[in-house]
Amino acid sequence: MNHEGIYKLNPSVVTVRGDVAYDANNNIVEYDKAAVDAYIAANAYKSKRAAEYPSLADFADAYYWAQNGDDTKMTAYIEKCEAVKTKYPKS
Repeated sequence: MNHEGIYKLNPSVVTVRGDVAYDANNNIVEYDKAAVDAYIAANAYKSKRAAEYPSLADFADAYYWAQNGDDTKMTAYIEKCEAVKTKYPKS
């Protein structure tokens, strides 16, 4: 299970072991698995986008050239980002 949803939806949770969540006093915290699954599904686009976006090194290079009058690389960089956003739209 992706623990991000448990932490986001249950602020008292400080540790998750397996599918069991615990608070700061090591007490078990009950959580709604369906709500966690829904959170994960609604936010899945973020990790998919991150894996396919062009690198920050590509951005730095494109920015350098744009500052020196050549927008070709920046235009291509933005087009790649837009393609990823289109491929993985927000839910």
